[in-house]
Amino acid sequence: MLTLNQLLEQKGRTVYAVSPGAPVIEAVRIMADSHVGALLVMQGDTLLGIISERDYARKVVLRGRSSSDTLVREIMSAPVVTAPPDYTVHQAMQVMTDRRVRHLPVIQGGLVQGVVSIGDLVKCVIEAQQHHIEDLETYIHG
Repeated sequence: MLTLNQLLEQKGRTVYAVSPGAPVIEAVRIMADSHVGALLVMQGDTLLGIISERDYARKVVLRGRSSSDTLVREIMSAPVVTAPPDYTVHQAMQVMTDRRVRHLPVIQGGLVQGVVSIGDLVKCVIEAQQHHIEDLETYIHG
């Protein structure tokens, strides 16, 4: 099974982030423009939190707050659940399941190496299973 580092090599290490003092509407725009469901909340290279569509829905929309007047730091989730790059995809899936998160920053030496989503991990597992099936079919058919 792939490690998170190997998965990031395949999918890319682009990290979408926002500052803690930005208005929530800016974070929502970045998520929409980037086609991602969460942003890291960063101050320079320091990971402070994460803001997701779920945070926005539950902490802004349902509470009748203003997206323009609410700051990211007010609704971000912190501390952030993270994983090291040597975790396997299965280990990462277990962490995400246990901690009920959909996005997992990969951290090494205190620095963000990339982010994996539950969708990235599921895709990886499906591809690995498909290769395994193909190998078994080849073996069976000689």
